[in-house]
Amino acid sequence: MFVTFAWRYFKAKKSANAINIIAWVTTVVIAFATCSQILVLSVFNGFEGLVKSLYSSFYNDVKIKPKQGKTFVLSANQIAQLKQQPFCAGLSMIVEEKALLQNETAQTVVTLKGVDSMYKNISGVPAHINNGSFDVGTEDAPKIIVGYGVQNAAAISFSEAFPPSNVTIILPKKTTSTDALAAMAQGNALTAGVFTIQQEIDNEFAITNIDFVKLQMGLQANEYSAAEMAFTKNTDEAAAIKKIQTIIGDQMLVLNKYEQNANLYSTMRLEKWAIYAVLTLILVIAAFNMVSALTMLVLEKQKDISILKSMGTSNAGIQKIFLSEGLLLGIIGTTSGILLALIISFLQVKFHLIKIMGGSFLIDYFPVKLIASDLLMVALTAIFISVLASWFPAQKAARQAIALK
Repeated sequence: MFVTFAWRYFKAKKSANAINIIAWVTTVVIAFATCSQILVLSVFNGFEGLVKSLYSSFYNDVKIKPKQGKTFVLSANQIAQLKQQPFCAGLSMIVEEKALLQNETAQTVVTLKGVDSMYKNISGVPAHINNGSFDVGTEDAPKIIVGYGVQNAAAISFSEAFPPSNVTIILPKKTTSTDALAAMAQGNALTAGVFTIQQEIDNEFAITNIDFVKLQMGLQANEYSAAEMAFTKNTDEAAAIKKIQTIIGDQMLVLNKYEQNANLYSTMRLEKWAIYAVLTLILVIAAFNMVSALTMLVLEKQKDISILKSMGTSNAGIQKIFLSEGLLLGIIGTTSGILLALIISFLQVKFHLIKIMGGSFLIDYFPVKLIASDLLMVALTAIFISVLASWFPAQKAARQAIALK
């Protein structure tokens, strides 16, 4: 009954056109705000998915690293146990350290990653080589693959017409010597390839042969700084990590893909909530319009309210009628906004209508990814604000005294 009254009041012609205009403006603003929230969150989801996919090309499903210090010792038996697990699609042993990369007069600090032969099978880096090939060479004849940013910083020229650059790698030794020169090791490696994944990665990392790095740093045969594992499909990640922890002991950390980049993912989540909060302010502005529209409607329907009360309608009943009016405005605006956002999103996914200016990004259009939880969150927020905005006018209507003169 209350919704029926609300619908009749919504459709009926008012004595003052301003009431109709404000009501429709309120509905349009709610639709616009809802549509904007969904579109912006969807674009954010698209970029987030793109960034995660890029990071997934470099970071594996899990990474084993020491709780304390830079290195750990893993026995051949433990490595064999890890490789034999049904969830293990591949295990690569890693030695990672900061190094100075020199090419004639140019130099830059990099994170040098010494990898074994299994790394190319479980990593996405080989698929992102845009010059040369993925070849880390051997202990005696090491080769190095650098990120695009590292290539520029070290002035490494890469062309089939010229021999590969022979770069100098300066690494800290694992020693207690106080002599600065004795604590550093120097070796050379030929440039084998250049990868392009993501700017932050491209500017920091270089990859070479693990045995060469261990020799330079003076590490033991079974001493590593990390191990990376790729899972088979449909692996229960939590159970797999628990099993890995059992094999290697509690002196080492087992980090999943998100824990390896905790700062990145937490920042993304915070940015998403910040965007949601800012766009919700548009709905709050719409709420002020709704208060005005419903307050004017209450003033116009004073006689109707008095008749309903004289017929026995309670104050709560009157209040519900005008709450339903606000809810109706909210539902119409929210539904319209969601439908409009879905149409725009479909067109963007299908035809890439809205382009990214500049042409320097990996893709030339705004990616869109709709998530059901975002749609539900936006819809509930809009409806909640609509009901909240209609509360004061509804209370005013309920408290009105009977006056039939």
